[in-house]
Amino acid sequence: GVCERCGSPVLRKNMTQWFLKITEYAEELLSGLNDLDWPEKTKLMQKNWIGRSTGCEVEFTCETGDPITVFTTRCDTLFGVNYVVLAPEHPLVQKLKAAHPERAEDIDKYVAYAAVANDIDRLSTAREKTGTFTGAYATHPLTGKQVPVYIADYVLYSYGTGAVMAVAAHDERDYEFAKKYSLPLTQVVQKIGEETTLPFTEDGILVNSGEFDGICGEEARDAIAAKLTKIGKGGKKINYRLRDWSVSRQRYWGAPIPMIHCEKCGVVPVSEKDLPVRLPYNVEFHPNGKSPLASSEEFMNCTCPVCGGKARRDPDTLDTFVCSSWYYLRYPDAHNDKQAFSKETADKMLPVDVYVGGAEHACMHLLYARFITKALRDMGYLSFDEPFKRLVHQGVILGPDGNRMSKSKGNVVSPDQYVEEYGSDVFRLYLMFGFSYTEGGPWNDDGIKSVSRFVERVERLVEKAVQFEPTKKSVALGAAEKQLNYARNYAVKCITKDLEAFSFNTSVARLMEYVNAIVKYDALPEKNESFERLCTEDLVRLFAPFAPHTAEEFWEMLGHKDSVFEEKYPIADESALVRDETEYAVQVNSKIKCRMMVAKDATEEEIKAEACAREEVAPLLEGKTVKKCVVVPNRLINLIVG
Repeated sequence: GVCERCGSPVLRKNMTQWFLKITEYAEELLSGLNDLDWPEKTKLMQKNWIGRSTGCEVEFTCETGDPITVFTTRCDTLFGVNYVVLAPEHPLVQKLKAAHPERAEDIDKYVAYAAVANDIDRLSTAREKTGTFTGAYATHPLTGKQVPVYIADYVLYSYGTGAVMAVAAHDERDYEFAKKYSLPLTQVVQKIGEETTLPFTEDGILVNSGEFDGICGEEARDAIAAKLTKIGKGGKKINYRLRDWSVSRQRYWGAPIPMIHCEKCGVVPVSEKDLPVRLPYNVEFHPNGKSPLASSEEFMNCTCPVCGGKARRDPDTLDTFVCSSWYYLRYPDAHNDKQAFSKETADKMLPVDVYVGGAEHACMHLLYARFITKALRDMGYLSFDEPFKRLVHQGVILGPDGNRMSKSKGNVVSPDQYVEEYGSDVFRLYLMFGFSYTEGGPWNDDGIKSVSRFVERVERLVEKAVQFEPTKKSVALGAAEKQLNYARNYAVKCITKDLEAFSFNTSVARLMEYVNAIVKYDALPEKNESFERLCTEDLVRLFAPFAPHTAEEFWEMLGHKDSVFEEKYPIADESALVRDETEYAVQVNSKIKCRMMVAKDATEEEIKAEACAREEVAPLLEGKTVKKCVVVPNRLINLIVG
């Protein structure tokens, strides 16, 4: 590849780097996911990133005396190994080049060729397989046969051991490579009961495998792994895709790595009393192949904390993910000038109950934060295992064209015009009502006017309630009041539940239903005004998290001196949700004519009598006979007339 800015070739280069040993926590990071209230998709992404696989390590012996260790999940194919492949970056490659100078030029050319390809291209199944022979051979651990050693870029040094055993008859990549370079194929697995077509990559019966002929699948893998263990050439092994975390960055922005290089003492850490190491300002940013900090002699020159002699600072900065992996620990103890955080305070207030963040952080920031938390726990700084108990991913509101908003695409929608026309609370309410919080979606403003009208309806209810006398006495509830009280407590219960689930759109819908119930009650010729005011005040309390500025004004209009946010949030009265009446739809000849409330213990005859007496139904029955009456308990009554 090339640099997207200047077009210069981009290639791999070996560098001395600092690493954090995240692989020590691979199994715990994997098993800990089971206890987290996180989206399943995110947990699966971390599982795949950690990449646990159970298999077998096999040790081949190179002609130089060096071991070539490979990891395989198919040790049952071991007798079919035709060659061994090293990644171009494998340290043994240079040793083999020295041992076979006649192959040095080809090896150097291929290593340079592989250095410009990225990992995705190298692993692509569509890409032609390439490689070169090193001139060296390795000894098969079970057969003693000599197999050639190749280098090929379809093997990555960053994955597994950086070496693979090639079984051309039973692996598609190895088969393609062997065909290209005219290497032999040895079939060692046979399809059960059918003719075998190569490459055959499934389980089958072992053939051409010496003492293991005739067994298959897991039994064969267990037997061969046991043999390798017995002769000291390998055995069962759990492997992880996860690599240790390289934290060295050759850039200015980041925490300076707090290490000092002394010619006498070697590499030593900065004394704790001298932490934190602060970034210098007198740096040169022009690219010269070195870290920007290296240009500041004032920064680089220091004293060794061990011997007191002249020394140099490390010029690299830490990956910024290092800082973001522990920042949450500082929030409960932000003013502590003695330490990064107090263990007592952190243990008291953490872990984080709910973390809201994008799914794009699944395999980096969120994984690193989990690792750092576990490492700090093991060092005695924390008493908990996980940083974030619950994780919620917010959705993204896209441009009207369905793409992410971008100035370059010209699809950016500014909220300013809507805030200016409708106010920030209406705009905020519309965002919550019009879009699923966890999904988002393309922007459209079709419904913002209706949300504005909804806020106006709430305001009219508040203006009416202001005229009603408040009461602290318990109110006797008639049938209409019970109906409104049910709507009030149903709204409180549903909104509370939906808020906890970040389901803001359904919360606003419940608010709208509650407003409809108050409006319906307000229209009655006879009503309890004090009770209506009580219900309206609860409406404002429920309204406050969604439209805070407007709710604050409404609360003041109702005569309150303190902020609405000083109030206790409403709690549902479960007894009010147990109704002694049931709503029935009344049908005449299967067409709904009205709805009515009927006592729960009413008989079918009483339900029929009530339905026939309704003003919407009675005229339809004049001069006719009710031939049949169908009552579906707690749902509907259907009068068949003729």
